[in-house]
Amino acid sequence: MKKNNHKIGFIGAGYMGYGIAHNLLKKNYPLSVIAHKNREPIEKLIAQGAKESKLLEDIAANDVIIQCVTNTPIAIEVIKEILPFIKPGTLFIDITTHNISGSIEANNLLKLKKVRYIESPVMGGPVQAEEGVLGAIVGADNSDIEDAKNILMNFCKDVFHFGDVGIGAKTKLISNFLSLGTATFVIETLKAAKHHNIDMQKLIDVARLGSGNSGALNRIADKAIAGDYTGYIFSVNNTLKDLTYINELMKDLPNANKLSALTKSFYKEAADRGKGELLISELIKD
Repeated sequence: MKKNNHKIGFIGAGYMGYGIAHNLLKKNYPLSVIAHKNREPIEKLIAQGAKESKLLEDIAANDVIIQCVTNTPIAIEVIKEILPFIKPGTLFIDITTHNISGSIEANNLLKLKKVRYIESPVMGGPVQAEEGVLGAIVGADNSDIEDAKNILMNFCKDVFHFGDVGIGAKTKLISNFLSLGTATFVIETLKAAKHHNIDMQKLIDVARLGSGNSGALNRIADKAIAGDYTGYIFSVNNTLKDLTYINELMKDLPNANKLSALTKSFYKEAADRGKGELLISELIKD
């Protein structure tokens, strides 16, 4: 198969990043990945044809850079490190879930080198990433959308452009307010069913007949009933980070602010007990 013209440098091949990079390799993009604390996904990508880069300077040599890191401070640190080496005109696609000002700060830094910045947090988890059916929430200049979409559609089912840089981060946080809030209700419902000796399978069957049905329920419940609590592949620490960002975003909305603060407190308590690396669905058995 003929190689694509774009050469892509990838930063952050972890849980989510692996599936994204895997799909780019499947579409025959030349892909460079940089060392990650978790070697397993890096080794798998190398086996599929990726090249490992040791330095951000080498990643900067590509004409497209994709960043998929844990939070805003890490994302900004990476951008500051790569900035001296990055070329004007580079397309920089940032999959990171940022706080309300993180993507704007990233864009302002990259503008110094005339880099085209695309904020593109995604909906979906590692399974959807590997299947190539994520949903991209994009904030970017209109002039950059088509070029960004040509890359994003290699691992996304659809791309939604919400406006300029900054609105994508807010949209992602509000979407996560719904998804993480729903997942938390599912987790606490299953914990309550266990506590009160209620037949969990029957309870879930009833819930699925009404408005209690949800994607979160379907991701978590069947596996949990079978004794597998890994249905929702998102860690306590990441959930706490997102809900901290969400709570900040909701500061002018009293009810949403209270709800996000309460939900955040569940995961803060779990993290304080040393459960931060658990998947949130594992808290059902905790």
